[in-house]
Amino acid sequence: MNKKNILIKKYFESRSFVESNINSFNNFVDVEMQNIVNEMGDIVPTIIPPDIKEFKIKFDKIWITKPQLVEADGSKRNVYPIESRLRKLTYSAPMYLEVSAYIDGIQRETFTTEIGKLPIMLKSKYCHLHNIKQDELIKNFEDPEDIGGYFILNGNERVLIIVEDLASNKVFVQANKTGPSKYTAKVFSEKGAYRIPHIIEQMRDGIVYITFTKFRRVPLVAVIKSLGLVKDQDISNFVLGKDEKFDDLFINLYNCMELKSENDALEFLAKKSGIQQDKDVHDKVKENFDKYLLPHLGLTQKDRIYKAYTLCKLMRKVFHASIDSGSATSDKDHYMNKRLRLNGDLMADLFRINLRILINDILYNFQRLIKRGKFSSLKIIIRDKLLTSRIQSAMSTGNWVGGRKGVSQNIDRMNFLATLSHLQRVVSLLSSTQENFEARALHPTTWGRICSIETPEGTSIGLRKNLALMCEITQDDASEDKIKKVLESNGLMLK
Repeated sequence: MNKKNILIKKYFESRSFVESNINSFNNFVDVEMQNIVNEMGDIVPTIIPPDIKEFKIKFDKIWITKPQLVEADGSKRNVYPIESRLRKLTYSAPMYLEVSAYIDGIQRETFTTEIGKLPIMLKSKYCHLHNIKQDELIKNFEDPEDIGGYFILNGNERVLIIVEDLASNKVFVQANKTGPSKYTAKVFSEKGAYRIPHIIEQMRDGIVYITFTKFRRVPLVAVIKSLGLVKDQDISNFVLGKDEKFDDLFINLYNCMELKSENDALEFLAKKSGIQQDKDVHDKVKENFDKYLLPHLGLTQKDRIYKAYTLCKLMRKVFHASIDSGSATSDKDHYMNKRLRLNGDLMADLFRINLRILINDILYNFQRLIKRGKFSSLKIIIRDKLLTSRIQSAMSTGNWVGGRKGVSQNIDRMNFLATLSHLQRVVSLLSSTQENFEARALHPTTWGRICSIETPEGTSIGLRKNLALMCEITQDDASEDKIKKVLESNGLMLK
């Protein structure tokens, strides 16, 4: 028994209880912030000066420094957490961004500007307390046993609660006891700012329909044909495996037999979804497919055919469920099908939406000054307080992107164990007012990951959980190149 205690003690001497959250925040600042800026692309105003043909604003490199304080006299100096607590300040660091203006393809203006302040997680890479010894912590009036992993906003210690969600880009098939459809397959397709639910349903008559964005219950075969896979024989080959035969497939092909070409299918879908009938109706449907149909597979024209192949596979999954529902339906509560959104992921969602608001504000100010004929430089139209106030407001109130509430909470300082528990808390997105018996039950796959004892009594039971003390959450760092190398090393030839 003593040997086990020594082993656990040694483990926590080199690792923190909140190491996963700290690593997630570091990854957000080092990698995700730049990725989000790159996602935004070129900013093109609709109103430009009359003597200019083309005007573009580009955001380049973004970075932050360690937390600083600007005093009333304008002087800057480093600020430590204890001062932020006592003076009711926000422990935050300035964000700097390189901005360029291109006029008629020529770079005319380049400068670095502060776009706002980002609250910094204590003990993270960008905190003054990172990797300093106990003596120095005591000298800076910090508790040497404090593990960090939280933020200081207006003097209050706030913790971001880990959110448990279903895995994106994964298919979940379920049998329906009530309603018009026998079986339903759901996919939450996620890429960058997009997270679009796709629902594929097989009705009692055997026809399979798909629902996403403005396309409500449109025949799946019609969508496949509009993506370029027009021949019934080709669709049949991609849906059917070796020695497989589904009678329901021929019902679906017969239902869309009048759609002989890609244009026929596009016109049919435009009528079904209420897209206005004009000359560009086909392009509008294609544009919707590129942006909102399985965006994780790509957003360009060349990706349409791969989307058609994937829809054929999804149809096949639904047919398998209709034959053998026991083996083909998914277990949503299996932890393989769950993802934990750590502090870095939550901060990325918040930063993405507020950076888009900052860009819209820049465009509004630019176009207003152009109309008045008073525009001189981009520097005067970037408001650094907009991003700062919106991020701090969300983190101070807990009102997050997507209408979620309670994501940020005041840390529990009742005792040391209560603080540890609060920093390790995991909350499900399911409503606590509904039954959701299966989601509340203790699933065998949570062993070693989720504490099997610590959960409240009452309506939140099983939906509010805590990580196991030695649980470690890996970061999703599987890049496209890395996956290609693994596949090639296993003998798969990629073109």
